Amino acid sequence: TSIPDNLVLHQNYPNPFNPVTTIEYQIPEKGHVNIQIYDVLGRELKMLVNEEKAPGKYQVEFYAGDLPSGTYFYQLTASSHVITKKLTLAK
Repeated sequence: TSIPDNLVLHQNYPNPFNPVTTIEYQIPEKGHVNIQIYDVLGRELKMLVNEEKAPGKYQVEFYAGDLPSGTYFYQLTASSHVITKKLTLAK
């Protein structure tokens, strides 16, 4: 596999989802990676990824069966970069 040129956080799929969705991302250099889920008030609900990663493409599943329907945010933090996207849980 090739090494990505830049940091990318893809839109989750499916979206809206119930109760599982997949989040794909790619990182161009080795470093610590966090992916967190937040509610609309900015409270952290879940930590999906919190580890050192080598350059490459990754995906993680988010299970939200214990959360109510609504809008949430997922945030990728890697190196000094932060990317946030919105997802919708529809039960």
